[in-house]
Amino acid sequence: MFIILFQVKMAELTTIESLLDMGFGRNRAERAVANTGNQGIERAMDWLMEHENDPDIDEPYVPPVGNVLGGETKSESSPEQPTLADTIEGGDNSLSETDMSLRQPLTEEEKREQVKRLEELMRMKQAERRERERADEVDREKQRRRHGQELQQVRQKIQDDEMKKLSDQRMKEKMEDKMARQRVKDKIARDREERAQKFGGGPPPSTAASSQPAQPSPTSPTGQGPPPTKREYDESRIQIRLLDGSTINAVFKAQEPLAAVRVYVQVNGNTPEGQDFTLLSPYPRQVYTELDMEKPLKELGLVPSAVLVVSKK
Repeated sequence: MFIILFQVKMAELTTIESLLDMGFGRNRAERAVANTGNQGIERAMDWLMEHENDPDIDEPYVPPVGNVLGGETKSESSPEQPTLADTIEGGDNSLSETDMSLRQPLTEEEKREQVKRLEELMRMKQAERRERERADEVDREKQRRRHGQELQQVRQKIQDDEMKKLSDQRMKEKMEDKMARQRVKDKIARDREERAQKFGGGPPPSTAASSQPAQPSPTSPTGQGPPPTKREYDESRIQIRLLDGSTINAVFKAQEPLAAVRVYVQVNGNTPEGQDFTLLSPYPRQVYTELDMEKPLKELGLVPSAVLVVSKK
């Protein structure tokens, strides 16, 4: 038993010395040997490379109570296990030459050879570690790019959905505007038909004249009757001068608001879409406001006929 403990102790000292010769600090060397269970220089080197960034790596190593490097120790020697002093005093010759050779320190040449071999081994371990880290970095980069592509696809889909929604909304607005314009055109057409029926359905002037009784011709100025009353007009014939210099003519009812003329110009006047304009009377010059748009043509003095000019706001 003593020989085994002695061999373990000497192996620990050899591992620690080898690590010290390679440039590692004593605290790191002791921690590596203790945490690897003294399983060899390679395991200790692997542990040091894996834990080189630990915050307590350079703090003095304190073994747990009842444990030292190499295994457990007992406070009292067992009667069956002689101590090192008893063995030496009793002339114990159980240590073999190989065991005794562990006590002899390595020569400088042997140390250099061992350090050279361990440094080469460490370089190989570091190269393998760098290769693993490089492979891990490549995998992380691939994963990052894959996530970026997936995120870009999601963003593109959201953008396409928004564009489609906006296009549908614009198409709907255009259809509603087209239907509104068509309703205005239909109303204007109905008004024209009503006016044509109203003024074109009466008896011809010759028939109306023949149906009236013959009036005696005046014999003298003194025999003339009262002056004729002022005629009431219920329509207005309006000539509209457009922005491009052309003119259009239309007949409106005397009680229609000026806004009806404005709508007629919007539909039939080739006015650019979205172009805001106003109406004015050239003689005498008068610019009509939004309040005037609700007033009847008769109230604005545009009966029985008038000339209006379209002007930009």
